[in-house]
Amino acid sequence: MADGEIQGGSEQPKIVQFEHAFFKRMADIVFRLDERSNEAVAVVTLGEERLVLPFAGLRREFNLDDGPDGAMLALLAKGLKYVKGLRIGDPLPPEIITRRASWKPDARHHQIAYHRLAMQLMGWLAGDEHIITNPDELLQVAGDPNFKRKVNEAFGEAAEHLGLGRENREMVIGYIADLSDELAYIEAMRDQFQQMQTMDAKIQLLRRLYGAQRSVLEVVDPVARLMERAVAEFGAQFEQADAQTGEIMSALKNIDAQKVYIQDMRDELHIRLLPWDELLDEWHRLPSKKTEWAEDLLNRTYRFLAPRYMPVDEWCMMTKLAGAQVTLTADGKIVKPKKPKPMGKSMEWM
Repeated sequence: MADGEIQGGSEQPKIVQFEHAFFKRMADIVFRLDERSNEAVAVVTLGEERLVLPFAGLRREFNLDDGPDGAMLALLAKGLKYVKGLRIGDPLPPEIITRRASWKPDARHHQIAYHRLAMQLMGWLAGDEHIITNPDELLQVAGDPNFKRKVNEAFGEAAEHLGLGRENREMVIGYIADLSDELAYIEAMRDQFQQMQTMDAKIQLLRRLYGAQRSVLEVVDPVARLMERAVAEFGAQFEQADAQTGEIMSALKNIDAQKVYIQDMRDELHIRLLPWDELLDEWHRLPSKKTEWAEDLLNRTYRFLAPRYMPVDEWCMMTKLAGAQVTLTADGKIVKPKKPKPMGKSMEWM
């Protein structure tokens, strides 16, 4: 049976639901991606204990490979990339059902996306097409009294160029509206990218502030290098998305393919940005000075960035060392293992 297919050809469910008695007995069960392995897991609270149950273990223990419960686990594994967690009865993320997004950009992002495309259309008409991605610049230009008149003229010329006839400019207006609805998601995530750039600037500032404090500098240096790599990777991805709609007439001629491309880019960026939310928020609140909070946040940021942006060979070496029961400091130094401590109140079932 294919992943996510419901046995017997019945309609694909739209909410998280299970038939097996195990799931019905668990009053508090949360499905999410494990922070370390990125595997889909079920987190169950039993009294004071918290059980982390990988989907593979659930399938094996309850023989769930076939039937609707196995299909539901497959759907959850796909859907958890788009949300932070799901509970029984929650709607499944629409990305895996209808391709619609599970979140909404606000009106400002729709406005920015529309003005960007309108400016490109005006540039095409003037023979000087270029992409403006700065939100403030776009909103400022759009406030020009002549903007609406020039855009209306461009709509008519575009309709003529597309073979629709100048009198069918409303069709071009619809194309621009459809395309800007999709691009609004990219503009919303561009705000998160700007927060990431601000976080990078704060890290660089802390790097200078702690320049004479070796113990902290050994953490902030690798954090700064990893953060530079993260910003560069996201920046390249936004440039790629912008380039795809860089020629407005080509985008309008192939609007269906353009919308699919933007949706794919939307989902890819959303999946990559989702784990950053809490970290970006904390860096936004962090004062730009030396504090214990800053030192603790630098350590946590390293643990977040290292598995994602450290070169593969270095990360493999570190994980092998960690598997050999050694402790690694934030800058990669090996610390001798300590005596085992009593088991805590969190259990993992493999």
